[in-house]
Amino acid sequence: MPYPKDYRYTKEHEWVKLEGTRARIGITDHAQHELGDIVYVELPKVGTQVKQMQEFATVESVKAVSPIYAPVSGEIVEINTELETHPELINQSPHEQGWIAVIAVSDLKELENLLTAEQYEQHIGVRS
Repeated sequence: MPYPKDYRYTKEHEWVKLEGTRARIGITDHAQHELGDIVYVELPKVGTQVKQMQEFATVESVKAVSPIYAPVSGEIVEINTELETHPELINQSPHEQGWIAVIAVSDLKELENLLTAEQYEQHIGVRS
């Protein structure tokens, strides 16, 4: 699957879609594929302050429990409550419906620390 070019990515397999000064966060298709069927998502609380690369959520699959790291610093302003009853959305639509949270970004320069789609694809060994 081609990775959206307007997103940024972490080496830990999170994605960021910038929406003004807010960042929608999720895990990549590669991550959900490696994890297998997602059975539970521990969402952060709205209002929580996070720092870049700090654990802020957890995804549990049939294979493992995996921490989710904040790709940027800021405040959690929205969570995807659909995941509480339908965690499989992460498997079905990891880059759209399976988003985890929205962060009001405190420092947009942190985006420069993240990978482009092309760099992420190289990181996971996808051939163009």
